[in-house]
Amino acid sequence: MVHPIAEANEKSPFGSLTPDEFYARHSVSHSFEYITNSRGMKLFTQSWTPLPPTKIIGIVAVVHGFTGESSWFIQLTSVLFAKSGFATCAIDHQGHGFSEGLSCHIPDINPVVDDCISFFDSFRARHAPSLPSFLYSESLGGAIALLITLRRGSSRPHDGLILNGAMCGISAKFKPPWPLEHFLSIVAAVVPTWQVVPTRGSIPDVSFRVEWKRSLAFASPRRSKARPRAATARELLRLSAELQSKFEEVEVPFLIIHGGEDVVCDPACAEELYRRASSKDKTIRVYPGMWHQLIGEPEENVELVFGEVVEWLRTRAERAAGEVEATGGDCGA
Repeated sequence: MVHPIAEANEKSPFGSLTPDEFYARHSVSHSFEYITNSRGMKLFTQSWTPLPPTKIIGIVAVVHGFTGESSWFIQLTSVLFAKSGFATCAIDHQGHGFSEGLSCHIPDINPVVDDCISFFDSFRARHAPSLPSFLYSESLGGAIALLITLRRGSSRPHDGLILNGAMCGISAKFKPPWPLEHFLSIVAAVVPTWQVVPTRGSIPDVSFRVEWKRSLAFASPRRSKARPRAATARELLRLSAELQSKFEEVEVPFLIIHGGEDVVCDPACAEELYRRASSKDKTIRVYPGMWHQLIGEPEENVELVFGEVVEWLRTRAERAAGEVEATGGDCGA
């Protein structure tokens, strides 16, 4: 099944089509709504579901990364999941996309995790509570998805987790240069929202290998092009350390896909997660020569990677459904 990125161009993820024409072409329905979280912020959410005759076989909740949003590249992957038989939903984190909040400012990751859990649970309850459910995550979204699974434990667990270029650790090639990293806590305490933290290259420049896809990333009107804020950078470094101390606690089935030449999120940390996780069903694919954003690769690489992702999802959805049928119970209840 061809990934919808093949129809995009450097100006629009929908290519020459309108959004409605694009959804109709792929036989999916699309909806969006704003929800209000416990902190009074309005958050933008979206969903994509397959149109008949395609049958819904599961749910995929999508978690975007830092500077990301649900309405650009990751929307195309969401459409791929929907046309493959999965009711798919996504949320813009605070300060991202169309959600309220200071742009790209996440001084504490825990409220963002709360937002995701609340929305994903609501979507699952409304659409198909008895069907298998999965988390698909990219970059920082991978760290958030891991926190979701660690927090939920055996209470209504998801049936699987996909980690695409997950932030299990930030590459030394992309961290703030010395000595700023060592003084980051002081800077964050004094001026938490100051966009002072330099990195060793802009995220799109070092993430998308294909030039026109890099241009498309910069074309997003909702993407922040500013430097990371001090408190946010401190939180991302803290989060990486926290996750690395809990790798053994990861028990959910998972698939890791990671570019071997990723200079944003270190593939070595993803490999360490694979080695240390307690999951009995775990798979890792580190693709030689590929960069951080796997959707930003040449088309043959995109089809290879996301073909494996869809196959992994379908196999585990069928397995989970079979187990429910055999026991006569509700999946994940």
